[in-house]
Amino acid sequence: MPVIECDVDQARERLESAGVAIEPGNTDHERWRAVGEEATAVAYDGKVVIQGATPARLEGLLRGDGGRAHCYFDGASRGNPGPAAIGWVIVDSSGIVAEGGERVGETTNNRAEYDALTRVLERAADYGFDTVELRGDSQLVVEQVKGAWQTNDPALRERRVRVRELLERFDDWSIEHVPREANERADARANEAFDE
Repeated sequence: MPVIECDVDQARERLESAGVAIEPGNTDHERWRAVGEEATAVAYDGKVVIQGATPARLEGLLRGDGGRAHCYFDGASRGNPGPAAIGWVIVDSSGIVAEGGERVGETTNNRAEYDALTRVLERAADYGFDTVELRGDSQLVVEQVKGAWQTNDPALRERRVRVRELLERFDDWSIEHVPREANERADARANEAFDE
């Protein structure tokens, strides 16, 4: 259960600016409460206590000290084009911070890969990381984001521009192509999204 010594008014502003809902405290001692995913931050005089199963996002936002995240992404399309889903995983030195998967409608495999990369970057920014090391098994997406390969498809070009805009939120970033076996967890999240 993280305890963060801080100015609770500034902490509240930081959470609100990140889109976290703030509620009144439940007791006379509580200044306010913030609920985010599976965690709750409770503000007292001079400190915030975070409770719950996944406190990393709220803690990252409150500490504001960034940190490094390893971000894995995978997209898949059944039919290419066809029904598509994405999966992503964020890992830091303490382990898995967050992971998810969702269907993204009808699209191609390459577009789904870009959508997965976009989602993991959005989430890493939500968690307050300042450095991201991106890993995906789509060599096309990795090389296009790096600028080594051209992006001729207009739909992929739009997605590449969006990814580059998101990368500007971070102090430092890298992207690397990895074999599918090294991206197994993100792939599993995408396949679970298909099955749900």
